[in-house]
Amino acid sequence: MTSLLAPVRGWHRPLVVCAALMFALVLVSGAGTVVDGRTLLDESVWVKPLKFGFAFGLYAGTLAWLLTKPTRGRRLGRLLGTVFAVAATVEVGAITVQAARGTFSHFNADRTDPVTLALVPLLTFGVMVIVIAQLVLAVVVLIQRTGGAALDRAIRAGLALATFGMVVPVFWMVTEIHPRTVTDANGHSVQMYQGHGIGDADGHGMPLTNWSVTGGDFRVPHFFALHGIQVLLLITAVLAALAARHVWLRDEKVRARLVGSAVLGYTGLVAVVTWQAWRGQSLIRPDAATLIALVAVLLLMAGTAARVIVTARRTIAGRTTAAPTTAEPTTAERAAARPARNSVPAHPAR
Repeated sequence: MTSLLAPVRGWHRPLVVCAALMFALVLVSGAGTVVDGRTLLDESVWVKPLKFGFAFGLYAGTLAWLLTKPTRGRRLGRLLGTVFAVAATVEVGAITVQAARGTFSHFNADRTDPVTLALVPLLTFGVMVIVIAQLVLAVVVLIQRTGGAALDRAIRAGLALATFGMVVPVFWMVTEIHPRTVTDANGHSVQMYQGHGIGDADGHGMPLTNWSVTGGDFRVPHFFALHGIQVLLLITAVLAALAARHVWLRDEKVRARLVGSAVLGYTGLVAVVTWQAWRGQSLIRPDAATLIALVAVLLLMAGTAARVIVTARRTIAGRTTAAPTTAEPTTAERAAARPARNSVPAHPAR
């Protein structure tokens, strides 16, 4: 067990603990969806803790590793990492308590329930603490180099996307106000001041995610942006692994440019799904404008990546062709060029 944990010993400990708690919650919530038949808005009461546990566990683990990279501002980074870990644990803990009680966590305006009255401020201000900590952490990382050019580009773009993904919930909390009354898992009527969906406030729809199929849903760009950093880091790792087999990938600049193409494409995807949700359109029911935008993003990413690959291969091919001109002479060539030992210089006739 000690040897298995060795790679993470140097990681930010509070964030590692946070990630472990979150993944434990995923297991508990997964079991809850099977053994507990209670539902909120047609989904298991345990689905929300499961989703938040997975998302925060993955991101906390990524941050725990990332905070081993900075060479400047390490103390501030570690402090903010601790703040993030505590705020995330409190946030998801409040969500889990409400789920176990069979009632709503976010947007719950019930003034008659003392537990809800105590937890809602934690949920509201917890989001703000997480966003602020994320913003400052992003700045700490962005002002320095944390690795090679490809890794730097993936980390910086990923943090920028994650920050955007955390700001999106704040945006919809202050712009999408839909007061209504819903029924919780205990059959009680609960006042809600807002919903997740745009056009369909409750966001009824897809299994597990519950992203709306009848309207827009800001949880879609929130999800894609928040986890962009994992996607980009995975692409960077794959390119580094492929460099062992492909000579043209061994140049760090080439891999950085390919990561840049991936950043361009992924950022375009986040922009399109954000625009789609803002227009009140479901992710799985795109109109012609959304499809055209997605195709444009795909072509732009593919075009830039193809240009990088073609240029890199031509460069390697050019070096291979020029290599024989600098080769050392063979043994036969050296012997032919060496003067004979017994040769007598010719003298002009007298």
